[in-house]
Amino acid sequence: MKQSPAETLDTPIGRLSFTPDFINGYPSGESVELLFDQIDFQRACQAYLWSIPIVSFAEWQKAHEVTFKARSGDVVVYDNYLAKLGILTANATTPYIISFFNLDETGPMVVRMPAGAVAGFADDMWQRPLIDMGQTGPDKGQGGVYVIAGPGQHAEPPQGGYLATSPTSNVFWGFRALDKDPAKAKALLELLEIYPLSQSNNPPKKTGVDISGIRWSQTPPRGIEYWRSLHAIIQREPVHERDRWFMAMLKPLGIEKGKPFEPDERQARLLADGALVGEAMAKANDFEKRLKEAHYAEGTHWHFALVIDPSQRAEFYDQLDGRAAWFYEAVTTSSGMVTRTPGVGQVYLGTYKDKDGDWLDGSKSYRLRVPANAPVEQFWSMTVYDVGARCLIDNPSQQADRSSRMDLKVNDDGSTDLYVSPKAPAGHEENWVETVPGRGWFSYFRLYGPKQEHFDGSWVLSDFEKADG
Repeated sequence: MKQSPAETLDTPIGRLSFTPDFINGYPSGESVELLFDQIDFQRACQAYLWSIPIVSFAEWQKAHEVTFKARSGDVVVYDNYLAKLGILTANATTPYIISFFNLDETGPMVVRMPAGAVAGFADDMWQRPLIDMGQTGPDKGQGGVYVIAGPGQHAEPPQGGYLATSPTSNVFWGFRALDKDPAKAKALLELLEIYPLSQSNNPPKKTGVDISGIRWSQTPPRGIEYWRSLHAIIQREPVHERDRWFMAMLKPLGIEKGKPFEPDERQARLLADGALVGEAMAKANDFEKRLKEAHYAEGTHWHFALVIDPSQRAEFYDQLDGRAAWFYEAVTTSSGMVTRTPGVGQVYLGTYKDKDGDWLDGSKSYRLRVPANAPVEQFWSMTVYDVGARCLIDNPSQQADRSSRMDLKVNDDGSTDLYVSPKAPAGHEENWVETVPGRGWFSYFRLYGPKQEHFDGSWVLSDFEKADG
C-alpha cells in the first residue's frame, strides 16, 4: 500500500508531522504523544504559578500541626532569629504570634484583641485578607472582639464586635506587638484571647506552643513533593469558581479533589519537570518584575515588593503574576501592608540588584546609605534574605537585619551607612549584616508608619553600592 504524504513542521516544541499536511490532515501518533506531553507540562508550569499562595500557607500550617504539635487555635510565638528562620521574608524586628484555625473542626473562632500598639489580621488559605485587627483594623487599636466563621457557618459577633466569613475552611491568623519595649509587648500578648465561639460562656485559656530550638521551614518543597502538598490542601478546601479551570488542568496529571494522588510514571515526570520550570518562571517573574506597579523611583533598583490588591483582583482579571511574585518570596497580605495613609501600616521595598544593575552576591561587599530623616512614625529596618529559601539569611552571626531601633553609627549629616558583606568592615560592626559566599541574597527595606515624605517621593532610598571588601 502506498504511504500517504506527510508534512513535517519544525516548531518551538519539536518536530511535528501531519498527514497529508497541517491544514487538511491529522497529526501522527508520535506528534500526538509529543503534543499531549506539552499540554500537560505547560499546564503544570502554570498550575505551579497559580498554586504558590496556597501551598506556601499549607506548608506553614503543616509545620504547626506536625512539627510543632499545635492544635487549631493554639498560638506559636516567633520572637527570635531561629524561630523566624523558617518564615518567608519575616521581619527580624518585631515578634510574631501566629495561629491556624481549622474551622471545620472548631466552628467559628473568637479573637479578642487587646488595646495598644498591636497589628493583626486573618487571611484565608489563598492568602486573601479577611479582616484587619488592631491599629489597621476597625477597632483602630482600641481593642475589639472578632469572630471568624468558615464556609456555610453562621455566627453572630457580640455587640460591638466584628464578623469575617472565610471562603476557605482553614484560616491563618497573625498578631504583632509593635511596642519597642519587650515587656510591654509580652503584656499585650497576655491580654490576647482566642477560643471557639461555642465556648464563649466559659472561654478556655489560650494555649501557647514553645518552638525553642526547632529548625523548620515553610518554603514550598521542590519536585513531586510540591504537588503532594498541593493535593493535600485541595482535599481540605472547597473549590472556588475562579479555580475550576486550573483544577481541569491538574486532572490529567493525577491531581483531583476526592481522589488519591497516585501519579503514574509519565505524570510524575511531567509534574517534576513542571515544578522545576514553574519555579524558574516564578524566579524570573519575581526577581525581574515586569509589573509597572512595582516602580518605586527613577534611578534606583528598589521597587515595591507588594503590588497586588490584597483581594488579588483587578477590574477585569485576577492578579496572577503579581500574586505569584509576592507569594514566591513572601507570605500574607493585609490592608495595612498596602497602606496609602501616612502614619499607618507598613511599606515594603525590595531589591535584588546593586547600583550597577548586578545581582547581589554573597561573596561581595556592599554599602547602603539610608538618607537622613527617614519618613517613619515608628521605625525602619533593612533585612537580608537568602535567595534559595527566601527566608532570613542563615549566617554564622545569626543576625539578618539592622534597624533604627538599634544603636547604629550615624553619619554627621544624619544619614546611616549599612554594610552587607562576608566580613565586618572595621569600625562599622554595629551597622553590618553578614552574607554567605556562594549564595545570592536580596533585601527588604521596611517603613513602619510611613510618613508623607515617602508618599510624595521627597525622600528616596538609594541603592546598594559595591564597597571595598
